[in-house]
Amino acid sequence: MAFKKSDLYNDDALTERLKAGYHDMLTGLGEDISRDGLLKTPERAAKAMQFLTQGYEQDAAAILRSAMFKEDYSEMVLVKDIEVYSLCEHHLLPFFGKAHIAYIPNGYIVGLSKIPRVVDVFARRLQVQERLTIEIRDVIQETLQPLGVAVIIEARHMCMMMRGVQKQNSVTTTSAFTGEFSNAETRGEFLRLVASKLH
Repeated sequence: MAFKKSDLYNDDALTERLKAGYHDMLTGLGEDISRDGLLKTPERAAKAMQFLTQGYEQDAAAILRSAMFKEDYSEMVLVKDIEVYSLCEHHLLPFFGKAHIAYIPNGYIVGLSKIPRVVDVFARRLQVQERLTIEIRDVIQETLQPLGVAVIIEARHMCMMMRGVQKQNSVTTTSAFTGEFSNAETRGEFLRLVASKLH
């Protein structure tokens, strides 16, 4: 599957099905679907959900392959503070935060903008943070074949903040490593760089 960036909603049948679902949901909640503020809400919500889940239509490996360059560089490459917005698959509520991703090249580097794009591919699906972390790590490892990959995601979950335990300040951190990042010294360098304020 080739990489294709699209914010369009070309699947009219899907949009109509989603609209009907949102219409039924609002009616079931006791809302008056005919009032001005809600007249176009089912369509807006249908299009918003398609945007928020467009990652299903994208291929993260193809995105990486589209900007791989042969390069004799074998030190750590770190892209940190990548914004993450996703939907928890358990409650369809957002979780959001930052991802920090590093790899050690083994003959190939990748265009830096492709790493945040890979994050978006997997984040724009119904997710759990643990799986999101592993999917990002694995596609970089399998596609670039680097000496190692490190991924850390820090996120706040609206399902914990708005409902349930209602803890406003909790942050969930997940991590996944391969190769050289299994080495304590390399992992330590990665963690120090993530924590540092070089910029």
